[in-house]
Amino acid sequence: MSIQVANLGFPRIGLHRELKTALESYWSGKSDAQALLDSAAQLRAAHWQQQKALGVTYIPSNDFSLYDHVLDASVMVGAIPDIYGWEGGDVPLETYFALARGSSAVPALEMTKWFDTNYHYMVPELTRDQAFCLASTKPLDEFLEAKALGIETRPVLLGPVTYLKLAKSKEPGFDPLILLPELLPVYAEILRHLAVAGADWVQIDEPALVLDLDDRSRTAFRTAYDQLTAVAPKLKIMLTTYFGGLDDNLSTILRLPIAGLHLDLVRGPEQLELVTAMAPADLVLSLGIIDGRNVWRNDLEEWAQKLRPVIEARGADKFILAPSCSLLHVPIDLDLEQDLEADVKSWLAFAVQKLGELGALAQVLSGTGEGAQDKLAEAGRVLALRRASPKTRNRQVRDRLADVTSAQRRRWSEFADRWRLQQAQLSLPALPTTTIGSFPQTEAVRKARASHARGQLSDADYEAFLRKETEAAIRWQEEIGLDVLVHGEFERNDMVQYFGEQLIGFAFTKHGWVQSYGSRCVRPPIIFGDVARPQPMTVAWTTYAQAQTKRPVKGMLTGPITMLQWSFVRDDLGRDEVCRQIALALRDEVCDLEANGIGIIQVDEPAIREGLPLRRADWNAYLDWAVDCFRLATSGVADRTQIHTHMCYSEFNDIIDAIGRMDADVISIETARSKMELLEAFTSYHYPNQIGPGVYDIHAPRCPSREEILALLAKAAQHLSADQLWVNPDCGLKTRSWEEVRPALANMVAAARQFRAESKLTAAQ
Repeated sequence: MSIQVANLGFPRIGLHRELKTALESYWSGKSDAQALLDSAAQLRAAHWQQQKALGVTYIPSNDFSLYDHVLDASVMVGAIPDIYGWEGGDVPLETYFALARGSSAVPALEMTKWFDTNYHYMVPELTRDQAFCLASTKPLDEFLEAKALGIETRPVLLGPVTYLKLAKSKEPGFDPLILLPELLPVYAEILRHLAVAGADWVQIDEPALVLDLDDRSRTAFRTAYDQLTAVAPKLKIMLTTYFGGLDDNLSTILRLPIAGLHLDLVRGPEQLELVTAMAPADLVLSLGIIDGRNVWRNDLEEWAQKLRPVIEARGADKFILAPSCSLLHVPIDLDLEQDLEADVKSWLAFAVQKLGELGALAQVLSGTGEGAQDKLAEAGRVLALRRASPKTRNRQVRDRLADVTSAQRRRWSEFADRWRLQQAQLSLPALPTTTIGSFPQTEAVRKARASHARGQLSDADYEAFLRKETEAAIRWQEEIGLDVLVHGEFERNDMVQYFGEQLIGFAFTKHGWVQSYGSRCVRPPIIFGDVARPQPMTVAWTTYAQAQTKRPVKGMLTGPITMLQWSFVRDDLGRDEVCRQIALALRDEVCDLEANGIGIIQVDEPAIREGLPLRRADWNAYLDWAVDCFRLATSGVADRTQIHTHMCYSEFNDIIDAIGRMDADVISIETARSKMELLEAFTSYHYPNQIGPGVYDIHAPRCPSREEILALLAKAAQHLSADQLWVNPDCGLKTRSWEEVRPALANMVAAARQFRAESKLTAAQ
């Protein structure tokens, strides 16, 4: 019997980012709702056809989303807060996108990271008296849509327990998991619809099963699946776990009356032997053997050797080969990349290639398909060449890292002593105002960059354009009265890519786009070798901006943990060692900025929380090396140089001690959407250094009023001393327009001045 292949999810954005184009056209009013929906349907059809052509047996449906699959789940079950004005019936697109992006009348839902990935999801907001109903039949609609095209799919649902564990409530002490009995009937209803429509399997994703769970949560899983499997007995449930091993949750899962179980064998390879030994004989095991989160070619022969005895013992009909998780997290097709060096390209596999790898391995294990064994042999040959390639090793980098001392990982003096020296030099007022770094990347900026990249705009003309943009940004910041300025980053494409392009050991794609949230896509760099900085990266533009003003201009760098987290990282070296290499490269840049007269340097670490392992037992080891890397990057400067960092969309309570150990002089964080809720961690910890809680949600297309910002500052002052506070937006302003940014920042500065006056604050202490 042949081994079958499943896919858990396909990238939504399209080979040429067609979804991004369609969304932004609709949002700008250039196209209507029907045009958006037509574009979405065309993408879904193309993706289903492509997977079918690649030999995928179980093709997912309902893995597509116009914005976010967790938001889709909220809409499906009717979990729409009252402020959005929904009164039942179909959920209009306007309401859907108000939940996702906010509007002039309402804020967006809170957004945070999907487990430990760089994908953002919209956090469900529930109440004690939450009423659920089947408000959207999207899973059924897309199953029928594929069926009309002659393609049988396996619908995907976000599991009810994971959904509730991802949710939050504004009501103190309320745990959304209590709502499981009210939620399950809605899931039962959609399962019945799918069964009647002819679905054979349904994939229910429960990644919460790889977390540390208490007995109450485990009981919730038993309750949920005892009920859901009884709804439609002929509809088989593939319970899908990913991002880690099941560990102490395994016994709970194996008692559930499910037909199939998906295992992430990339993150949890050790569980294969245990699960196959303990699983009921009739349980189908989906083996996630291809990394759905990284871009490296797989060692197919090694997997063939591991799986042969397991399959022979249990039977081929009890196994399905699959990626470790949805392929949402990787680019679509490597064949588009024509400019990668041939050897580096040969080491890689994107979504299409990964499905091809699964097909080849399935054929070999099934003893079918001409040429499949040759594909395995070719993969082995390429992997051997990669291991031997001199491009992956730099002796100078490794020797330098080996010589790093403990003194290089700490500042000279304690924060209080540093702050006095910094204030004497900077003379900042109380509640200093600043921004996070980037200013709008307007159409003119993007056009100039593209023209320069195509050779249509000379280096001299491009530099003149950037100088003009930078100087205009400095003048405007002076006019509205910002205290600490930024140069605007008009020369930068992406906060990781810009630096990676100037470092040794990184490779870049032209079409390797990955969705971050909504229409926001990024092209993660690929770290394939040891990392080094051959020359300064930001000094010229930062010093040019500083020369235009007497006010301090911040140097802006992306930190080592974020560079690591937002790249596709080599899998032949420990992540901690790769991060330390990046830290040393950034240390050189920090020191060069200081040597060239820059007194404030911001090293952003928005990704530090998302890098936290999902299991608490692994936290300390990660936090130790993450803090070590930040301090290695930032501790080479004198006490008078002020080090800032920025973090966004993070729950800080469980890592606040590590944030303190980073010892940045000033930290800015996202707090506008949470209404300063995230400051509670800094209050209970008695955070000693300076902090800038965000007062302007830059992800929503609305201008906050002076009164809104004053209210947020008042809340912040309830948590922290006013002389500890800075005033800034939540995040960089790259994605906003100047028409949105100008009034918002003017209101921010005015609110800060009013708060200073009303609080009788004079200078930063």
